[in-house]
Amino acid sequence: MLRALDIRDMLIIDRLELTFQPGLNALTGETGAGKSILLDSLGFVLGWRGRAELVRQGAAQGEVIAEFELPDGHPAHDILAEAGLPGGDELILRRINTAEGRKTAWVNDRRCSGEVLRALSETLIELHGQHDDRGLLNPRGHRAMLDEYAGARDYLAAVRLAWSNMAQARKALNETEAALTAMRAEEEFLRHAVSELDQLDPQPGEDAELDARRRMMQGAERIRDDVARAFALLGGDGAEGAMSDSLRWLEGVSDSAGGQLEEPIAALGRAMIELGEAQDGVNACLQALDFNPAELEAAEERLFAIRALARKHDVAPDDLGGFAETLRGRLTRLEAGDADLADQRAAVEAAQTAYDAAAEELSHVRRAAGDQLDSAVMVELAPLKMERAVFKTEITQSDPGPEGRDAVAFTVATNPGAPSGPLNKIASGGELSRFLLALKVCLTGSDSARTMIFDEIDRGVGGATADAVGRRLAALAQGGQVLVVTHSPQVAARAAHHWRVQKHVTDGQTLSTVVPLADPDRVDEIARMVAGDTITDEARAAARALLHA
Repeated sequence: MLRALDIRDMLIIDRLELTFQPGLNALTGETGAGKSILLDSLGFVLGWRGRAELVRQGAAQGEVIAEFELPDGHPAHDILAEAGLPGGDELILRRINTAEGRKTAWVNDRRCSGEVLRALSETLIELHGQHDDRGLLNPRGHRAMLDEYAGARDYLAAVRLAWSNMAQARKALNETEAALTAMRAEEEFLRHAVSELDQLDPQPGEDAELDARRRMMQGAERIRDDVARAFALLGGDGAEGAMSDSLRWLEGVSDSAGGQLEEPIAALGRAMIELGEAQDGVNACLQALDFNPAELEAAEERLFAIRALARKHDVAPDDLGGFAETLRGRLTRLEAGDADLADQRAAVEAAQTAYDAAAEELSHVRRAAGDQLDSAVMVELAPLKMERAVFKTEITQSDPGPEGRDAVAFTVATNPGAPSGPLNKIASGGELSRFLLALKVCLTGSDSARTMIFDEIDRGVGGATADAVGRRLAALAQGGQVLVVTHSPQVAARAAHHWRVQKHVTDGQTLSTVVPLADPDRVDEIARMVAGDTITDEARAAARALLHA
């Protein structure tokens, strides 16, 4: 609910503070008094796009503050939370506009963007009038209005879920088809590569082992003669023979040397052992160097084959085995691809069937609700002196989507047999206002979350019709809040709260102000609306009759 509106230096308003109440609030005044300025100012603080120049002439900046009461569960709470703005049971919007055109906005004393203001405004204010392109006259919102009227939330949720499941199933199928198409394009390569890798069967570490073996065999011929000569010098004709002779001679004279040869003899014994180990090692090397030249050729051929295959597939030689497993996996998926495709196509068909069923059920609910809405609107049109008009909720098939496959449009025909068409194309100004009011009465139900504003929606009607308009506006305001800008005394008389918008000239400057009216003042204001500038006793009597009707 809109509790207060504070306007400073906007157009012809210098300072204005308004406190609004629940129920029906009427704003009246002579043409040009500034009633539209109030709506312009409210639209400005809500982020609506409107006049480019709003700042009062001579002022440095204009400012509007709007204060709203937010009950628990109000949809504005979710928008505040998503935007990271402070919430609570009170919402204060403040927006300034400098003379240079710069605009700045705050929500509960926290800076915010115009987009956030507009999102909040959708939950706070609902404006209706002859030029209302944000609400009932906008066909893009008719389906959502019908769904709300029908209480189709659960049906709509089921359709959205079915649409999501169908989209996911189709995405999975498309991805599988694309992957299989890509794999089939390289199927010949995969089979050849796997065969080549399986035939070679490279093992981890084999590259380094072959390289070391190859290097040794390549150097064998160069070093073998030197190793053989060294082995000969270590044998019986060389070091071994000389050391054996020395040991035998020393042992023969050891007893006569008084123990002085014991340690040298022991050292020679140890040396003979070490010499034997050296001979064994050199002999083993000679055996290793003794190879068949075909071995070198075979080692080189396998080493080069492994390295060539690694370069071909751009992997390390030791990773060829793992790479072969990867290729085999792709071949396995390719071979199982047809079965996967069949399963996924079946899943898409099942998801499509589920969506069709949910969408058809939602369509049925919409058609039934459309018929009910048509009857309800026709009942409301009769007291508005439009009993010959025809209102019709047209439901046609549209492209499937997450909200079903129905296009919804509210159409009217002003007379039986006349062609029907969109509200804003067929109805005249007065007729349009009454259509909108009748439709809004039917659609609103018990929804009082938003403040509804009707801008001269009673234009072009009078007498009993205007009285019927006033009664329906008062009914709409039950349990909620409705603001109506009106020139109709019958409508103003139905208001629970009444303000008069008036102009005055101060120091040669025209300013607009809004005055709350007590009961005696209301009589005079409604009398003025009845009789014009000259208020007669008869006009006052008529005003009192309207107020107490």
